[in-house]
Amino acid sequence: MGIAARRWWATLLATALLAGLAGGAAGAGAAEDSAVIPFVDCHVHLNDEAMQLGLMERFGATRALVGWGRKSDNESIARAAAGQPQRFIAFASISPERAAYRQLWNRDDPAVLKTLDDLLASGRFRGIGEISAVHFPSPGFPEADYDPSGPTLAGILALARKHGLPVLLHIEWTRLRELSTLLERFPDVAVIWAHGGYTPLFVARRMLERHPNLTYELSARTWAEHPRSPDYTILRDGKAVWPQWLALIEAMPERFVVGTDASQRRAETEAMKFASVQSFLRQLTPATRERVARANVLKLLGPLR
Repeated sequence: MGIAARRWWATLLATALLAGLAGGAAGAGAAEDSAVIPFVDCHVHLNDEAMQLGLMERFGATRALVGWGRKSDNESIARAAAGQPQRFIAFASISPERAAYRQLWNRDDPAVLKTLDDLLASGRFRGIGEISAVHFPSPGFPEADYDPSGPTLAGILALARKHGLPVLLHIEWTRLRELSTLLERFPDVAVIWAHGGYTPLFVARRMLERHPNLTYELSARTWAEHPRSPDYTILRDGKAVWPQWLALIEAMPERFVVGTDASQRRAETEAMKFASVQSFLRQLTPATRERVARANVLKLLGPLR
């Protein structure tokens, strides 16, 4: 058994022991359990600024990485971040779910990279994404399956390197080989893996061990239910995180971040997303919680205003 595997199993046993102790001390920890935990939301599609700000205030999201959604675009995202510089951190996207961009992706047209380069050169954006290059179909979202090792994704990471910015990538785990090739080609570029590709546990551990520049983002994986697949969450009963997942996160606390995947469609649905992050963070040890909630992503972003 290798060092990494021994470390992981030791943390799993420690996590199980802590869980048992926590159950016996539930009464003493009730006040702490009800406290709102500050966090940085690493995955937001900004469509309704007022609703988003209200949810952030209610659920302890001090800042949010925001990109466009169904009712917004790069320009409106940049304006929102300029108007709320202490709350919103703008990310620029050329993701192929937009028809105009998809046509360029289909032929690996360098014009799409020129568009992104111009956006980043404006200085209004602190990152790139979400880039949904490999995305299974869902209502209102056509399937995307672009080669992560191809010229367009490579061009995006080259621009991330040029401008010194992180990239939020949505790559399903059906394209792991190509994603690994991309990560190996750009070891100095910070890649935030949206939803962690919805990987099973052993794949998450393997990818994090192999690729030091990869950060596993947990948005939608903390929801009690996921509309696309029941195995997309990391919860065993709609509330408690599987002990094996807790063990991995505790063993590699510097490699995970949280998000909501908020889009401000319905207030009650959005509240569920934020509450799920709070529930997840309460299940981590204090040192790991601080890293996953805020410290890791703030390190990736660098100094903020």
